[in-house]
Amino acid sequence: MAGNAKDSKILEYKDLISQLNTTIAAQTELIKSLQQTIDADRDEKKILQEKIDYLTKKLFGTSSEKSKDISGQINLFDEAEQEADDNPEIPTITVPEHKRKSKSTHQELFKGVPSRDELISLPEDQRNCAECGAELKAIGKEFVRHEFRYTPAKGEVVNIYRETYKCPVCSTANTMAENIKFVKAHVPEALIPNSYTSESAVAWVMYQKFVNAMPLYRQEQDWKQLGVPFTRATLANWIIYCAKNYFEPLYDYLHRQLLGRTFLMADETRIQVLKEPGRNPETDSFMWLFRSGEDGLPPIILYHYTETRAKYNAVSFLDGFSDGYLETDGYQGYNNLPGIKRCSCWSHTRRYFIEAVPKGKEYDYSNPAVQGVQFCSKLFDYERISKAREHTFEQRKAYRLEKEKPVLDAFWVWLEHQKPRKGTRFEKAVNYALNRKDTLMTYLEDGRCSFSNNLSENAIRPFTVGRKNWLFSATPKGAESSAFVYTIVEMAKANDLNVYKYLTYLLEQRPNESMSDEQLEKIAPWSEDVKQRCQN
Repeated sequence: MAGNAKDSKILEYKDLISQLNTTIAAQTELIKSLQQTIDADRDEKKILQEKIDYLTKKLFGTSSEKSKDISGQINLFDEAEQEADDNPEIPTITVPEHKRKSKSTHQELFKGVPSRDELISLPEDQRNCAECGAELKAIGKEFVRHEFRYTPAKGEVVNIYRETYKCPVCSTANTMAENIKFVKAHVPEALIPNSYTSESAVAWVMYQKFVNAMPLYRQEQDWKQLGVPFTRATLANWIIYCAKNYFEPLYDYLHRQLLGRTFLMADETRIQVLKEPGRNPETDSFMWLFRSGEDGLPPIILYHYTETRAKYNAVSFLDGFSDGYLETDGYQGYNNLPGIKRCSCWSHTRRYFIEAVPKGKEYDYSNPAVQGVQFCSKLFDYERISKAREHTFEQRKAYRLEKEKPVLDAFWVWLEHQKPRKGTRFEKAVNYALNRKDTLMTYLEDGRCSFSNNLSENAIRPFTVGRKNWLFSATPKGAESSAFVYTIVEMAKANDLNVYKYLTYLLEQRPNESMSDEQLEKIAPWSEDVKQRCQN
């Protein structure tokens, strides 16, 4: 009986141990689950903090993407390579002392500004000698100073008449009145039918809005100060009419010239148009920027308005462009355009890695995001060296293959070995680069290919600055007219013209659809005649 009791007790203990083991296992699994939850929460907290740091930097940090290293700190790239002379055949020049940049001379500072002399004389009551009372005689003059003066804007009403002529011989007393021939001076047609505006007035309205980013409602107040009640609706009508009738023919010519180039660049940004048919006023429309690349030819810059960002808009605008290169940002709508080789922007690639650098880790070269920035910055360094040496296109291609190709090969190997956490900005940077590997390498094929899309971003920036002030376009016609005027403005800037002078010149010339390409070429911004007329 004692043995049975002992066995029963042993079985009871075994059951208890089994139950305890089951409880322990369940608690272990619960602990693991809780730990995973804690780890997930911790990762989510890090991602959220990363987003907070990123947004804070966007709001309050510097917008510069230039990188600099701390002296004495080891860089990702070999120190010897960083310090070595890139071209040992060039002798070292010792500069004995630093010279400050000389100040601009009067002639340089006020080049192109009208000048006049002003002579200050003694008042009449002071022109007698204080000793003897004799009248003083002027014997010369001396220079005192240069003085820049501003003359406020003013308007005037010009009443236009034309003279009538007749022949005094043919109009004798014996000549019937109905047979007398009169000749009248030719008067140019009004810029806008049934309007009192002029080329100078419309050009100034365009200049204020599209160069100085001054909305029409503010211009309306300025015109009132001059004593003329021009409403913003009137000003808008002036812009739309002149852009459509006089700028569009030249715009179409420039478009044809652009399609004949081999190297193009593109960018796009949002625009709000209130009265698009069948669309809500809050719906985003788009302003595209297409321009020529770094091919050594006169620059061409075109704005283009569309209702959507769909791929077919780019396809339609670039119809006729083939066997060429197109430099863009990472927007997928440019993919697989027929007959076009895509080049992706390295500035955008570097920007993703810069945005992935944790706060306070900018100089921690063990951080993967910082390493990504270093790879990209090394490529930018070589591009700057090539530009400084004024390489030809052939030399630039050879230099890129020699210096940049090894960096690129190392960069792709490095990327393949990265294991970024999901949801982080570093993951976005890695995926962005890997997904565009082929198009990021295209620039190596030709020295005329651009390394980045910065030229396009710089050309579209005036529109984005203006948009912050005037906010929207009321109608599609207004948005389209803005595209035409911005095109003329940026073309003038790119060709070193005085923008106001060129706007006025075109309104005086009044391009039209009946003009041949030869005639339009003569009023293009790179024309020598235009440069003589419209440069400062």
